[in-house]
Amino acid sequence: MKPSAKSDGPADPRGHAVQPEEAFLDQSREWRRIFAEIWGTFLLVLVAAGSTVVDAYSGGKVTEPIAAIAPGLMVMSMIYFMGSVSGAHVNPAVTFAFAVRGNFPWRRVPGYLIAQFLGGLAAAFLLREMFGIVGELGATTPHQHVSSVQALLMEVLLTAGLVNTILGTASGARNIGTNAGIAVGAYIALAGMWAAPISGASMNLARSVAPDVVRGDLCTTWIYIVGPLAGALIAVGFEWILKGPPTREGTLAAQGEGK
Repeated sequence: MKPSAKSDGPADPRGHAVQPEEAFLDQSREWRRIFAEIWGTFLLVLVAAGSTVVDAYSGGKVTEPIAAIAPGLMVMSMIYFMGSVSGAHVNPAVTFAFAVRGNFPWRRVPGYLIAQFLGGLAAAFLLREMFGIVGELGATTPHQHVSSVQALLMEVLLTAGLVNTILGTASGARNIGTNAGIAVGAYIALAGMWAAPISGASMNLARSVAPDVVRGDLCTTWIYIVGPLAGALIAVGFEWILKGPPTREGTLAAQGEGK
């Protein structure tokens, strides 16, 4: 979930260029990737959940279109400023998809998932301390007259499209470079604009679980765990049909360079 990596990596202390693969294998850089995922997910949840909280706190000053577009713009920004470090997953479903696809090693998945949930929880705690539990703390829930099954299917479909966009822009077969940030950010904004009134258009376990945990209501949390994971699996299958085996560019995008 990052712009395509350059062929030359950062320099080592002796001034030699370090290729992205070597940087990825350098365990001393892993703390940077973990920090990037914590910070990135914190910012994403702060904006995504915070838009609803601030809307309730301010008496409706944050309109629905703004609330839908804001997370997309934040993700686009993160792809540019931290994509080369961690891959800018900031979403457990994305990390899971990259691992299933074969672009990301399973041994690194737990660290990324822990980082993402920590970042999300920190953002939800901050929102609670600043504004109290207003606007359901920005939680994603099925809206009125929407059944759990409808919300689940919506999250599956939305996440499948999101992950396909991410995998597609990280693929050498469609090497669109830095436009990956625009494509992914635009998809998130578009999905929010038309689907938020149904399920909240989460597409992200950390974004939904964090507010639910902090506000102490887990009644519908399962929808936002099962839906994104199922959608990610479907997207990986579609990507294989569309593009075939994993590409080197996709692997670099998933892993980050760890500069």
